Amino acid sequence: MRFSIILAATLVFSACSQPEATQSPTVAPATATSPMVESTATATNELSAILAAQPDAVVARYAYRHPEETLNFFGIRQGMTVVEALPGGGWYSKLLLPHLGAEGQLVGANYPYDMWPLFGFFSEERIAQLATWTTDWPVGAEEWRGENAASVSAFEFGKAPAELSGTADAVLFIRALHNLARFEDQGGFLTTAIADSYNALKPGGIAGVVQHHAPDSASDEWASGSRGYLKKSFVIAQMQAAGFEFVASSDVNSNSKDQPGAEDIVWRLPPSLRGAKDDAELTAKMLAIGESNRMTLKFRKPL
Repeated sequence: MRFSIILAATLVFSACSQPEATQSPTVAPATATSPMVESTATATNELSAILAAQPDAVVARYAYRHPEETLNFFGIRQGMTVVEALPGGGWYSKLLLPHLGAEGQLVGANYPYDMWPLFGFFSEERIAQLATWTTDWPVGAEEWRGENAASVSAFEFGKAPAELSGTADAVLFIRALHNLARFEDQGGFLTTAIADSYNALKPGGIAGVVQHHAPDSASDEWASGSRGYLKKSFVIAQMQAAGFEFVASSDVNSNSKDQPGAEDIVWRLPPSLRGAKDDAELTAKMLAIGESNRMTLKFRKPL
């Protein structure tokens, strides 16, 4: 299977009990001649080179996705084991594979199989094909692996392999939480995914979240995930309830032009442009806004 299901889905969903911390560096202070500075500089240069080598269509998205700043904020480095939630067609996977290097591991984590029928637009045939996603996705991802790239495996949330427990350095939820939250009442999908992530991480491991950011003024019903947006306070509360510590937030993926109204959904914006593709004026308006306003949050599994 060549990910037609996941790629189609991206057109639809492309995604506190303690005071908020301020943004902090991902490494401790060090002198200019220390190994820490040299290691960090090398990793930054290596990631910059990987990003620069991507196709033009991928590079064009950097203005809104900021992959270098985002991965550095989460502290993603060579040799790590990283779980990527909802990797789909591999936009971030294709950056992570060479960045993690030959000693690293990339583990794709998909929505539970029982969640797909709840969307209401997948055919029975396509849903049946998703039953083999955990074997199909790694096979397809092999095509993205160049020399000295990370190894690849996969699982579904709710069925995390026992051998993964306590082995991951980081879990990334990049625009992947809203549908888990949307269907939480129908299967506990959000709490299961967060719990699996907590269990997969080593003590001190990082959970990184990039998520369409609902206005604080929005009702909880509006910000339930069905429109693509979640409230920052909701995400922090859910992660803390699972045992995570809130470390810091960054505004690197924020976009103040995205001011959704009561009837708006996140997929009205690029790249989906739902409802605007046949309206040149509306398309221009959405393109002027750009991609969604996104919160970027870092959590840690306690030592």
